[in-house]
Amino acid sequence: MKSVLRCLAGLGLLFLAACSVPPPAEVGRAEIDALASGILALDADIDPDEAARAAEIAFAYTAQLRAEYQITDPPLIHNAKVNAGRRPRGLCWHWAEDMQVRLAAENFETLDLHRAIANAFNPILIDHSTVLISAKGDAFDEGMVLDPWRYGGRLFWAPTLEDKRYTWIERSEVFARKLAAGNLKVRDPSTEAVQ
Repeated sequence: MKSVLRCLAGLGLLFLAACSVPPPAEVGRAEIDALASGILALDADIDPDEAARAAEIAFAYTAQLRAEYQITDPPLIHNAKVNAGRRPRGLCWHWAEDMQVRLAAENFETLDLHRAIANAFNPILIDHSTVLISAKGDAFDEGMVLDPWRYGGRLFWAPTLEDKRYTWIERSEVFARKLAAGNLKVRDPSTEAVQ
């Protein structure tokens, strides 16, 4: 019965999502500058050039991934296509992973990257992953959410604690809690076997 309710809830969300996300628009200089200012405002020790570079990359790489992932639909519909093998990538954790790798390649000296998950312990909602950026040494919840999945390839950003849609938990904490509860399989990289 529980799985039927989850399926119905998922179908309802899928229907709503199909009607609610406009196609991505071109990003203007003002939006990039606003993100750079937001990152810079996180801490006085953040290098302005690094904040500007991170903002540029966040928007440009979102657009690049949107093309690579072949995004033509709202996120939940695209997820269904990925899960059915009709699209290469584009689940939220793909966006988060790829964005983290790209930003990490910059070797920022005054910025840190974090991963977070929302809805990880909600049996009805689908969990959602993203990458966050903060001042060097700051906790993830003192940072900025960079979420390219939420609007189907249009970057959403906000201070972590001001994100009204999701309550984020650091990914390592989610994994530790799930592992302790026996709800997480860990891949052993030396054997590539699931344990």
